Amino acid sequence: MTINWQRHPRDHPRTVDSVVAVVLFVLAFPGSRYSVSDVAAPARWWPCVLLAGISCAALLWRRTRPRPVTAVAVLGATGMALAGYVMTVLLLAPLMVALYTLAAHTERTTTRNVTLAAVLLVAGAALIADPAGEGLALNVIGPVAWLLLPAALGSTARFRRAYLESVHARAEYAERTREEEARHRVAEERMRIARELHDVSAHHLALANAQATTAALLIRSHPAQAEKMVNALGDTTTAALREMKATVGLLRRSGDREDSTQPAPSLAKLADLVTAHTAAGLTVTLTTHGRQRPLSPGADLTAYRIVQEALANVAKHARTSTAEVALTYTHDRLAITITDHGTGPAATASTPDSGYGLIGMRERALSIGGHLRAGPRPTGGFEVSTELPLHPYAPAEDSTP
Repeated sequence: MTINWQRHPRDHPRTVDSVVAVVLFVLAFPGSRYSVSDVAAPARWWPCVLLAGISCAALLWRRTRPRPVTAVAVLGATGMALAGYVMTVLLLAPLMVALYTLAAHTERTTTRNVTLAAVLLVAGAALIADPAGEGLALNVIGPVAWLLLPAALGSTARFRRAYLESVHARAEYAERTREEEARHRVAEERMRIARELHDVSAHHLALANAQATTAALLIRSHPAQAEKMVNALGDTTTAALREMKATVGLLRRSGDREDSTQPAPSLAKLADLVTAHTAAGLTVTLTTHGRQRPLSPGADLTAYRIVQEALANVAKHARTSTAEVALTYTHDRLAITITDHGTGPAATASTPDSGYGLIGMRERALSIGGHLRAGPRPTGGFEVSTELPLHPYAPAEDSTP
């Protein structure tokens, strides 16, 4: 029931305005009993009641036409002041309601100008009716205060309504863009997982292919070495399955997620990567220059994946048995260079923008503020070089340390 009473004024504004007009008209009767000339012996009551009735009747249109209604109320109050009535709150009530409505529904400039005009007209008329100034507090100071109050309250209501509308608009905009933002984040996450899957599968499959090919060539002439290759092939496929399981596990729902106890790949595992390629028949020389510095987790994973992908490309395409990996540390960056002396497609036909592997490596470097170059060497072979910031999101420079 309480909620219905609260909603009734909003659902029936015309009824509310009619009730307000009737109540204010009734209040004009006791207000008409006081005049400036003789407070104890009031003047004729009907001019005051007539002007108040016109002002109250105009309030029925205060929501749709606040300016004309306010003008009628100002003229009515001015007429009552000129007739010598004491301008109490009982007689000023219709004008006060009109000023409140005007301030709540029009701009600030209009409210200020109309309120100033109303104050000057009513106060000036009161002074004309009582030039001796015997009722200055009742006819000037009181009306000024009573007329400024509804204008201030109406302006406050308008500001509050504008604020609530802006909050509502922002909420609607956020609601509209929430789904788009969710799709954008899902696409980014899919890209990241796809890149991880490509790096893992490409590396381990290339390594497994090299091990299987080498074992097939050595199975008759060097059976012991071929057996070693086959055993290493099992380790390679096991590592591939483990990394793919960890990556694909990110696609599970949070309630189904399994906590992984395996650390993320990093440069600390670079020696194991070199050993795995050496077992597959690719001799990798690893050199480090400068004092080793700690990398951010993102930079550490990116550096490992770039070396992993580059060595996988060498094993698949370069037609060579050797490769060199050089790590150079400076005060704020890590430079990585992977070179080979092969004569395969990687050394003769590849360009810096060809192949998903090169695209993935370049995207990884750019994502943490680094850059990557890849292409054939002038003296033969292929080279991949990258510079990564040691700290997250550090800007990359074009100069080579």
